[in-house]
Amino acid sequence: MQRFNRLVASTVPWLTLGMVLVTFTIVVFRYLFDRGWVWMQEITLYMHAFTFLMAAGYTLARDAHVRVDILYRPMNERKKAWVNLLGSLLLLLPTCVVLLVESLPFVINSWAVFEGSKNGGGLEAVFLLKTAIPLFCLLLLLQALSLISQSARTLKAP
Repeated sequence: MQRFNRLVASTVPWLTLGMVLVTFTIVVFRYLFDRGWVWMQEITLYMHAFTFLMAAGYTLARDAHVRVDILYRPMNERKKAWVNLLGSLLLLLPTCVVLLVESLPFVINSWAVFEGSKNGGGLEAVFLLKTAIPLFCLLLLLQALSLISQSARTLKAP
């Protein structure tokens, strides 16, 4: 999992840079040349979605996700381990499982017809975009299991 997280960490900044460059290109073509393409705007949307969905597990691994730090920060390591263990077991795992189970038919149906954009001139790859949802769930689920294991080791230590 750590190797994959390093891959994500090296890929996401490039997606973000790509998003900025494509957005800049869209603005230049729109305002200087009075031209615009739906597919180009959708590329930005795809990169944005993949950036956030694929980086969620990495963010959890780095402990950079949103939480109520006024309560968590002053805790000692054992209390933090309890919060991470219970939060992962009672909140994160069930949420990931429900999202995964509920998204699979949605994604399978999209792949069955190779769903494309509903906008004229859009990308014919909506099925790829939708695939990011169960991938997000799996990556977050794997990272949650890693966090549970890490928390359990901390709690077992004397």
